[in-house]
Amino acid sequence: MNAILLAALLAAPVTAGAPAAATPPSAADAPATQLARTIKMTVTKKGFQPASVKVKKGQPLHLLITRKTDETCATEIEIQDTKISTDLPLNKEVAVDYTPTTSGEVRYACSMGMISGVLLVE
Repeated sequence: MNAILLAALLAAPVTAGAPAAATPPSAADAPATQLARTIKMTVTKKGFQPASVKVKKGQPLHLLITRKTDETCATEIEIQDTKISTDLPLNKEVAVDYTPTTSGEVRYACSMGMISGVLLVE
């Protein structure tokens, strides 16, 4: 009988004194400036598509860029006045994270500066 009681006690969940599980904050709890905005872009024969995007100052951007042509010099992207310079391999989606800190136009372009677009920062 003692063996049955001992087995029942060992099988019972322990709740007294157990720490409560931490609940991670949800997206609704975070300030709007902390949520990254995802923007899908492509590089085609026409250049960066879209060629201009309206964004908000201080809002992190998560750019997902896919180069779909080998007929242009846009094999990488550079963002003006930043140290961001990222290769764009053919037919592979590449993530570039950037947070605009000033209002106005921020130009992005290929390394030669021939093919470009602009972030219109409000």
